[in-house]
Amino acid sequence: MKIKIINTSSHPLPKYQTELSAGLDISANLSEAIILKPLERKLIPTGLFLEIPAGYEVQIRPRSGLAIKNGITVLNAPGTIDADYRGEINVILVNLSTEEFSIQNGDRIAQMVVAKHEQVIWNEAPELSETERGKGGFGSTSK
Repeated sequence: MKIKIINTSSHPLPKYQTELSAGLDISANLSEAIILKPLERKLIPTGLFLEIPAGYEVQIRPRSGLAIKNGITVLNAPGTIDADYRGEINVILVNLSTEEFSIQNGDRIAQMVVAKHEQVIWNEAPELSETERGKGGFGSTSK
């Protein structure tokens, strides 16, 4: 699949880090470093603009290394970029650690996954079919 992209940053296009990767790493596009204090969140620009085909979305997800090593994650994970959005891709990062974290220009800050999706047509009904689980949720199937 081909997706149109405009890259206004000085960094390479997002790329897969291994042959079987699902996510493409994306980088911060900064004029100066950003410091994330503990529990602070900031919008990080990437300099990327996409034209996503109809029937697809781009999901912005955390990088596992940043999460486990530094407590840095994507706040609204996964963030969804809809096919009709044409603005710059920005990533909401949050620092869940007890230490300040510095984000430098070009740092790989998140990953994007391109995914197909469906749109539903609601079928209003007076009742739903019965299942063994029923209304059980939030841990009702185990301890």
